[in-house]
Amino acid sequence: MKVVTIHAAKTHLSRLIEEVAGGEQVVIARGKEPVARLVPIEPQGKGRVFGAMRGRAKVDQRFFSPLPDEEIEAWER
Repeated sequence: MKVVTIHAAKTHLSRLIEEVAGGEQVVIARGKEPVARLVPIEPQGKGRVFGAMRGRAKVDQRFFSPLPDEEIEAWER
């Protein structure tokens, strides 16, 4: 873990970001007191993908048949 002063961090921010992207952690200190830490951000998932369930789910004729009265009443409450 690398410790740099605020002044050095402002002067060499681009280089420090490259080091952090490479996996190193950088602590920024005010004088000798650590006040912040630069760490790499974990990659985010892509989220939803259109068509991801294609071929996994089946809809048969029961899906299109009318709901029983009891279930319709339950939805209307």
